[in-house]
Amino acid sequence: MIYALAGALVMLCVLVGIGITRPRGTSIMIWCFLYLFIAIIFDGLVVAALLYQNTELTESLLGVSAGAATGLAIHATHHVFEERKSTKTPSTNE
Repeated sequence: MIYALAGALVMLCVLVGIGITRPRGTSIMIWCFLYLFIAIIFDGLVVAALLYQNTELTESLLGVSAGAATGLAIHATHHVFEERKSTKTPSTNE
């Protein structure tokens, strides 16, 4: 269980470090490549955990996936709020 919590915390820190909703100090292209790089590393670790049946790595990856899902939820929520702001119509006073 501690590995899962640590994995979630690590992933959230990584995503916050590169910027969950917008790039930090990089272009959007570099930001997208960083997300892709993280995903590929994660996929490789999942394959390794399944092949070697390593319990600690499996628990850590469960935490990482939870952290990634939370980061995605924060990212999506940010876009929902932006969309709501841009589609608001001014109220009319009759």
